[in-house]
Amino acid sequence: MPQDFPFDLPFSVAVSPDLEGARRRNLAWVRETGLVGEGRSLDWYASWDIPRLAAYGFPYTEGSELDLCADAMAFFFLFDDQFDGPLGQAPDQVTALCQDLIDIVHGTHPAPATDPCATAFTDLWHRSTHGAPPGWAARTAHEWEYYFATHPHEAFNRLRATPSDMESFLHVRRGVAATALPVSLGERAAGITVPPAALHSPQLRRMRDIAVDVTFMCNDVYSLEKEEARGDMDNLVLVLEYERGLSRGNALTAARAEVDQRVADFQRLAGEVPGMCGLIGLDTAQRAAVDDYVQVMGAWIGGYHAWQTETARYRTALDVLPHTGPGHFDRLLRH
Repeated sequence: MPQDFPFDLPFSVAVSPDLEGARRRNLAWVRETGLVGEGRSLDWYASWDIPRLAAYGFPYTEGSELDLCADAMAFFFLFDDQFDGPLGQAPDQVTALCQDLIDIVHGTHPAPATDPCATAFTDLWHRSTHGAPPGWAARTAHEWEYYFATHPHEAFNRLRATPSDMESFLHVRRGVAATALPVSLGERAAGITVPPAALHSPQLRRMRDIAVDVTFMCNDVYSLEKEEARGDMDNLVLVLEYERGLSRGNALTAARAEVDQRVADFQRLAGEVPGMCGLIGLDTAQRAAVDDYVQVMGAWIGGYHAWQTETARYRTALDVLPHTGPGHFDRLLRH
């Protein structure tokens, strides 16, 4: 039922003309890095159509830039699935595994006998930062660190067996959702550099937060059945049920209200951006970069939503992988 739950998101959806090429290249990459095995594992991964997510979310790019976005999306989902089992209830083990990946961000290379996640992430990190502006690379390094560092806390929350309060939930969910990273990847793919004075303005910072929240909040509705069956607690619907004492139907309605308010705020703030750019003295080229950045955020929100309502990842998950076992076919982490 949640898979058919409607959200009214006023963001247009376009698609990159390089979708078919991205499909071929992404499939080759996940196999080469070892993220996906053959047979049923490959079939299940292909049914998600991750390149379509990239083509929707980053419609203004193609070729190697689109490939980087598609490969990063693949990494997020395949890495996340590794914790849909016993490992996801062992915070200390998760901490050690994620620290190894954080070390890659900060210059430590994996040992020769490494696992597929470290191999794939090392490749992603080097490709994304090669030739990148120093400010972008520093900011994205922090976003990757935040992403990996919140996974142990998601594991801890599974042990609690009850949802946390909304504030704590948002802190962890914003991290493990990794949704700040696609916005940064979109900025890189679009070839823009947002002036720091604009990037850290109240308007753009809040809009970026909204782009993060809207995508994972809608996703929490569509992935609810999959996550609830596996004992995940960091889901907006479960938090609303627990914190406000709501029925399932009322919690879904409340989740939509959370999304609606953020979308309205995004539109209001977007209207304030041109005036802010003028007041801080941006020139024509800088204003164009800010305008493009706003478009990047809107494309990501609309594109992600379109993909998650179409993909088989959530609609058939419990038919493909029973909830009594790990939520993956391939073991990608050494532990």
